[in-house]
Amino acid sequence: MASTRFPGKPLASKTGRPMIQHVFERASQCRSISRVIVATDDRRIEQAVRSFGGEVVMTSPDHANGTSRIAEAVKSIDCDVVVNIQGDEPEVEPGIVDAAVAALLADPTASVATAATPFRQGENPADPRLVKVVVGVNARALYFSRAAIPCNRDQRADGVSPLRHIGLYVYRRSFLDIYITLRETPLERTEMLEQLRILEHGYGIAVAIGDSTAQGIDTPEQYEAWASGWLARHG
Repeated sequence: MASTRFPGKPLASKTGRPMIQHVFERASQCRSISRVIVATDDRRIEQAVRSFGGEVVMTSPDHANGTSRIAEAVKSIDCDVVVNIQGDEPEVEPGIVDAAVAALLADPTASVATAATPFRQGENPADPRLVKVVVGVNARALYFSRAAIPCNRDQRADGVSPLRHIGLYVYRRSFLDIYITLRETPLERTEMLEQLRILEHGYGIAVAIGDSTAQGIDTPEQYEAWASGWLARHG
C-alpha cells in the first residue's frame, strides 16, 4: 500500500476487482499450490481479500523484505514448500510457478528456487529496473544484478544471452527459519536485491528457465495499460 511510485496499488480496481484479487486468482490456478494466502500488514487489504472470499493473514509492518514477511505468515502452518508470489503480479503465469516448484523439488540440496526468462524484443537488458540472473551449468543462480550481465565482450555468436529474473520464490519451509537469522549482506545492500543475501551466505538457488511475458505493476501508467488490456480481453 505504501509504494512510493504507485500508492495503494494492491487495491487499484479499474477492472472491477482489486489487483490483489487478480493475483490471488492466478495463484489459485497453479497445480503445485494447495493453499493460497495473502500476507499483509494493512487492514484495507485484509478487508478486500475477505470480501472476495480469500484467506489472509496479518503480519508485522516492520519487515524489511518479502521473505521475512512470508516467514512470519507461515510460522504456524505445517508445510514443506512455500511459494512467494508478489502482490503486484496480476499476470503471473501458473506454468512458470509450477516450473519453479519443480526445480526446487528436483534439487534436494537447494534451499530456494526462482525463475527466469529470455529477454523479449524491446526489453533493454541494461535497464536497472529489470533484474538479471546468471545461471550455472547445474541450473543454479550464480548472481543476480541490476546491471547487464553477462557481458558478451567479443560479441560472440555463441555467447550467453542475458536472462530476466522473474520475481517469484519457492522456499523449503525449513529454510525460512534460517533466512530470518541471516545478516544483511554487502551485495544485497549494493544491488538492493534480497535474494543476494541467500547466495552470499552460501545457500543454493535453483532456477527454472521458461518463456514469460508477465511483469509486475510498478507505476500507475503500467497499471492503466494492463487494466485496459484486461478489459479489452474480458469485457
